[in-house]
Amino acid sequence: MENNTTSAIQTQTIVLAGATGDLGGRIARSLLEKGATVKVLVRPDSDAGKVNALHNAGASICAVDFHNAAELTKACEGASCVVSALSGLHYVIVGIQTLLLNAAVAAGVPRFIPSDFAIDFTKLSFGNNRNLDFRKEFGERLDNAPIAATSILCGMFADLLTGQAPIVLFPIKRVMYYGNPDQLMDFTTIQNTADYTAAAALDPTTPRYLRIAGDVLNVHGLKEAATKATGEEFGLFKVGGLGLLNTIIKITKALTPTSNEVFPAWQGMQYMRDMFTGLPKLEPLDNDRYPEIKWTTVAEVLAKR
Repeated sequence: MENNTTSAIQTQTIVLAGATGDLGGRIARSLLEKGATVKVLVRPDSDAGKVNALHNAGASICAVDFHNAAELTKACEGASCVVSALSGLHYVIVGIQTLLLNAAVAAGVPRFIPSDFAIDFTKLSFGNNRNLDFRKEFGERLDNAPIAATSILCGMFADLLTGQAPIVLFPIKRVMYYGNPDQLMDFTTIQNTADYTAAAALDPTTPRYLRIAGDVLNVHGLKEAATKATGEEFGLFKVGGLGLLNTIIKITKALTPTSNEVFPAWQGMQYMRDMFTGLPKLEPLDNDRYPEIKWTTVAEVLAKR
């Protein structure tokens, strides 16, 4: 049975966009490890070192102009699934992904996995979170397209807790939060997300949404994880309520010049605010769908800091 499964995987070709990014590169390598044929779509001006690394890992490289419909469609031909790990603002998440979606449909590809990888934005209204609004907008286009789709929602990347996300404050040994300290939140490592996405890309039976979390913790749990990881006692630091955080977001946004940053400070605050509200909590979780995946806890992530 295992040989038959392996053989079936080897006959599948996965087209992957965004493989020169961190998550995309991990998805490519996880697919290759599973024995799939991986065709990576790259722009002609993509980082040569990253492209060479993907080639050396076993992926086939296809340099394409995403605005050339015929070229992009040809690149998607023969794929069992197109996976997007693209990152960017509206131009990329809505614009370029729509071009990729149209090409997948034109090429007769049966399945599409968009670059969602977030908290459950389906539970949030438009105007709440800029980057998630882009995903909601593209999701509407995807739902109207004649192709099966699966979005993988993973909460927050646990890797960001090692410093990029200002929640676990190592210098002062505090876990910062707003609102309710008992609110549970979802955290998944980039590697776990990549491995799960690779498994889903090779699974023709996936539903519209899959929800995963390597760890589910409130701020008390984050405090315990930080204490366990460092061997030093952490405490809690409540800045205020969610109303205060909303005010800080508005002020920060007003003081920030318009830029092409994907994650300006206020965007990170919007994401953190949404998690603290509990509205986009992932449930039920589909962690058991691929039992070969070993989930990494927040404590394990913090211990490797």
